[in-house]
Amino acid sequence: MSFDVAIENIVFILGHVRFFDVIDMILVWIVVYRVLVLIKKTGTIQMLSGLGVLAIAYIVSIWFELFTFNWILEKFFSNLFVIVVILFQGEIRRALAQIGSNPFFSDVSALQETHIIEEIAKAVFQIAQKGYGALIVIERDILVDYHIEFGTEMDSKVSSEVISSLFHPTSPIHDGALLIRGGKIHSAGNFLPLSKNPVLDKNLGTRHRAAIGLTEETDALVIIVSEESNSVGIVQLGHLTANINFGDLRAKLYEVYGIKMRNQEAYT
Repeated sequence: MSFDVAIENIVFILGHVRFFDVIDMILVWIVVYRVLVLIKKTGTIQMLSGLGVLAIAYIVSIWFELFTFNWILEKFFSNLFVIVVILFQGEIRRALAQIGSNPFFSDVSALQETHIIEEIAKAVFQIAQKGYGALIVIERDILVDYHIEFGTEMDSKVSSEVISSLFHPTSPIHDGALLIRGGKIHSAGNFLPLSKNPVLDKNLGTRHRAAIGLTEETDALVIIVSEESNSVGIVQLGHLTANINFGDLRAKLYEVYGIKMRNQEAYT
């Protein structure tokens, strides 16, 4: 096909595209984008992969004339819409709520994120200096709802004073994990799943195993303060980095929040 013919075809197509066709394509793009974001946030790619395997099995059953197997899968896919709604009802409800409130933009500004980072870092090392233990979960793209047992809901602003007080030994929820979601302290006293990795160091305590267990399932960042050694560690994607200093923690938090690190002398 010559270049002139290709141009003519493009002009012909564009000449027959209506304004409402463009609107139609934009709406489809928005829906597809929101679905992909929802899949990423909820970590439901495994269930979708399972549906994909069943779809392939259905095609194979037709090719090889596996009548009984084909009949079962046909009944399954004929009710697929209802099945999807049942499986993803929680995710669909949250997605609709997000679309109704703020469909595209985050409520947390870069300035607020900087303040959150500094408050977390300051609180963590205050807790370590006082000899307390702590477990702080910073949720990222994948929701942790399906992986933790929620404690006390708070919906509080992030401040070093609040975080330190929650992990004081006299606090009734000091043994659980603190969850930071969307720039706020979402809940405290949460319980995380313990890692079942058989190759983990036998000397690791419950806090470390819980942090590793959650990050094996989600993309959350978990900060650990050891009550025994007064040291600070971070866990991400199942990997533990132990004995980090104040500067390393700040650098990691700035990296996680995706903003440029600035030298904050007032916090150091």
